[in-house]
Amino acid sequence: MSIVRNILQKKGNAVHSISAGSSVYDALEELEEKNIGSLVVIENGKLAGLFTERDYARKVVLKGRSSKETLVRDIMSSNPLFVHPDNTLDECMQLMTDKFTRHLPVLENDELIGVISIGDIVKYTIYDKDL
Repeated sequence: MSIVRNILQKKGNAVHSISAGSSVYDALEELEEKNIGSLVVIENGKLAGLFTERDYARKVVLKGRSSKETLVRDIMSSNPLFVHPDNTLDECMQLMTDKFTRHLPVLENDELIGVISIGDIVKYTIYDKDL
């Protein structure tokens, strides 16, 4: 049975993050530069939230806010869902489906060791079937 650790071994442990005090505009630039859909929000060295394109669309654009004046902490998803390296991919897919999320930080011993997306799960599932 495939687990989160398998995905991280294949894709790597790179985590793209931003501070809660950064502007939403800076976060959007980072998303575009890295061609990703979410950033982990770090405060005091710990996982504090998740910033996603969906947060921007729903909490800035639709509310008439300015991305240069709005801070990440004001719109991030606080207390994000997360998984552990030994969670199965089925568990992750169920969590993502039930909670309408596309990205899951991965914690091991309270340390952030990676992030997986629904796309990562799909890619790994296809890869695993071809083995």
